[in-house]
Amino acid sequence: MDISPTQRLSFKQARLAVLIAFILGTLLSLIQVSVDYASEDASIDREIHALLEISHQPAARIAYNIDSELARELVTGLLRSPAVTRAEIVDNAGVQLASASRPSQQSDYRVVSDFLFGERREFEDALFVGQVPVETLGWLRIEVDTFAFGYNFLRRASLTLLAGFARTLGLTAILLVLFYFMLTKPLKGVIQSISERDLRLPQRRRLPCPKGHERDEIGVLVQVTNRQLESIAAEMDQREQAEERLTRYLNELENIVSARTSELKAANSSLTQSNEELERARSQALETAQARSAFLANMSHEIRTPLNGLLGMLSLTLDSPLTSEQRQQLAIAHDSGKMLVELLNDILDLSKFEAGQLELEALEFDPAALVEETANLLSQNAAAEVELTCLIAADVPARVLGDPTRFRQILINLLSNALKFTRAGRVDLFLETTADGIRLRVRDTGIGIPGYLQQRIFQPFAQAGAGIARQYGGTGLGLALTLRLCEAMHGQLRLSSEEGHGSEFIAELPLPAQRPPQRLSNIGGRVAAVCARNSGLNQLLHALLPAWGIDYLHLEEANSQSLSDCDLLICDTPEALQPLRQLGTQPLLLVSVYSTFLPIEQVAALAPFEQLARPLSRATLHAALTRLLQPGLPETAAANPDDASKERLARVLLVEDNNVNQLVAKGMLNKLGYDVLVAGHGGEALECLEREAVDLVLMDCNMPVMDGYEASRRIRQNPAWQNLPIVALTANALADERERCQNAGMNDYLAKPFRREELVAILEHWLHGRGMD
Repeated sequence: MDISPTQRLSFKQARLAVLIAFILGTLLSLIQVSVDYASEDASIDREIHALLEISHQPAARIAYNIDSELARELVTGLLRSPAVTRAEIVDNAGVQLASASRPSQQSDYRVVSDFLFGERREFEDALFVGQVPVETLGWLRIEVDTFAFGYNFLRRASLTLLAGFARTLGLTAILLVLFYFMLTKPLKGVIQSISERDLRLPQRRRLPCPKGHERDEIGVLVQVTNRQLESIAAEMDQREQAEERLTRYLNELENIVSARTSELKAANSSLTQSNEELERARSQALETAQARSAFLANMSHEIRTPLNGLLGMLSLTLDSPLTSEQRQQLAIAHDSGKMLVELLNDILDLSKFEAGQLELEALEFDPAALVEETANLLSQNAAAEVELTCLIAADVPARVLGDPTRFRQILINLLSNALKFTRAGRVDLFLETTADGIRLRVRDTGIGIPGYLQQRIFQPFAQAGAGIARQYGGTGLGLALTLRLCEAMHGQLRLSSEEGHGSEFIAELPLPAQRPPQRLSNIGGRVAAVCARNSGLNQLLHALLPAWGIDYLHLEEANSQSLSDCDLLICDTPEALQPLRQLGTQPLLLVSVYSTFLPIEQVAALAPFEQLARPLSRATLHAALTRLLQPGLPETAAANPDDASKERLARVLLVEDNNVNQLVAKGMLNKLGYDVLVAGHGGEALECLEREAVDLVLMDCNMPVMDGYEASRRIRQNPAWQNLPIVALTANALADERERCQNAGMNDYLAKPFRREELVAILEHWLHGRGMD
């Protein structure tokens, strides 16, 4: 393997060394030339001044004697100096006594000499005699051509630089020879030995080390190369052995492949059959999913339609004159129907969670009022020996921002679960504030949950044990849905339970406060309660009454001395009423479950007397205490939310095919003060719009002849009805129903069964809020 001479290490090292030597030699030569130049420049002045000193005395005598002949001889003699080109003697009167000159010497090097020393120099010497040195007799003037001196300097400088170059060339040759024999030649031998070596041959000798290089870098290179060659040889031996083993394995593999091929053929046919079965199963699953969605939609529609009629009629009946007992019974029936709607909503919401279609609203609502309303609604599910208490912290905001429907679902599921599994004792519902929202705690004294089953109860359709469903009932959906709702609201749900000692569920929800807590007015007075110290009634009264300016006294047993200065007596059992009446004439308040309310004839005998059902709400308790402690204060009637609606005389077209639903909706609208037109299907609605001016359309979606979707599309096709508000009335509560209604041209959506408050809100928005055209 031949290497170009200019690429050899010896040439590169010699080149570098010579370059350095050349630079240093050139610098030294330049320094020597510079010193010689300074010396030569000084010698010009020195020699001319010496010549002037020699010529001074003769020139002074000539000037003194005014001898022109001697003056010519003197200046002619001065021209004999090779550097002098002109000389003259002048007396003190400026008269020239003698003058002589000759031309300057010409040469190619004169330009360089003139640059260095100047073209010529002029010298002048004043002439005087030694007796009178102060009197000038004349002047001796000499003009010098510097080329005579410059030529000698240039010759010496050239010789100096040429000698330096010659030394550099000689050094280059010597270094090239030395580096070649010391570096290049031994390396070429090593390279040739490596290139001629064939590692595949069995003879594997070590590389020879060049003589004299056993301990320098070349020797180390040879040693390292020998070690690498030995390692490569060992690796090749291992590779050859591996190739032999691989060959044997390949032979065995061929036998195995041939044996497996027949098995694969059989498996292939089986796999093809399995794929066909899987494709059939997939098609069947898709059909099942579609059927499931259709079933949920149909179930929602078929169940919600009669529920709308049921709840609507109950709501209309509750607005009519009734006795307190009738109103309580109808309210329970109405609340039971609402619970049935909530169960239906749980099933649909779980389906939405599985499909990833649940959407949360951001509305302002009163969490305390919602908690008390829900607790009162579910109190009918409590056992006779269970005390349900609703305890709300004083710092709970009056309004928070969130989804009130989902918050109510969480509350209903947790409270229903506690009431279901508690046969005796207490169920306490706490509403508290946290740093970023509110905390809902439901604590019971029920059967409790073993630790190893606490995770299982949050799975859909699962309960803590096989016997739970048989003994207590339930679908197993409530807690699973509650956990998913908490997570969807970016909150968390925790459980603390011990078997046989009850459970506590804690839901922390980040619902930001919108309004500060609402304070109820002070009442004043002194109230005594006769009940157990560990009762929920005592805990509630102890927390609420002092904030209303009432002095609260708790008694385990009543006596005339302790009750003498009290303005009101409260008890939680009907049996304690008669003894309390015998001890004093103060007003009595019975707080118990509805089933233990006294009949009317006994109530009259205990007057002044009032009875409230558990659980107590703050507003209800405050109103009752105000009536009993301040009987002379007139009660202000609650503002009727329908009054504002009655002022707006608007015409509403109700498009509904179900007669019961027609009666319910028409009754609500009439009570709200609206003029109602009724159509049985979409075709009649279009005919009615042609005849009558209408401000809003309530459109049922599923109807015979022409459904609500088609009717809405035809309404939107008429330019005269482009801005007419259309609100969908549908019993289909699936996620895609709202989008389907919007695509048909409807403005809003109201799911059946709807409450009067929801209907009022819709009408307020589209009629009062937008303004009637």
